Amino acid sequence: MTPQRVTLITLGVDDMARARAFYAALGWQMHPSSQDEMTVYQANGFALGLFGRETLAEDQARPGTPLGTGAMTLAQNFLSEAEVDEAFALAEAAGATVLKRPEKVFWGGYSGYYADPDGHVWELAYNPFWPLDADGSLTLQEPEKDPE
Repeated sequence: MTPQRVTLITLGVDDMARARAFYAALGWQMHPSSQDEMTVYQANGFALGLFGRETLAEDQARPGTPLGTGAMTLAQNFLSEAEVDEAFALAEAAGATVLKRPEKVFWGGYSGYYADPDGHVWELAYNPFWPLDADGSLTLQEPEKDPE
């Protein structure tokens, strides 16, 4: 067993058609296994799912529970500040709510935040300390040790 992994992230949505349209405008392509109640997108090593918010609460055995948003951030890293700006402009044109426009940040990178139509927060970032694989995947490297 490999305990340190994520295979599916599911976002609760209020309007599936609106959510699908938003992610399609970002260039995301629905997986053919998507159904009326569940939309699935294949990502790098995991899947992103959209599920009706009320149905998701029922599936969690919490019927009637209002499921919140914004307490976590989904992040996409890019190869440059220019790529961040391009992706951010695409999200804004698709109807995202701008939370913080991309800017240089204290940790030495460049990032901005938006919320999708259901309030799920996304960070778009360029991190010069985290090189990306050719397919955009992130594999964290061991820190260099100081020679003694």
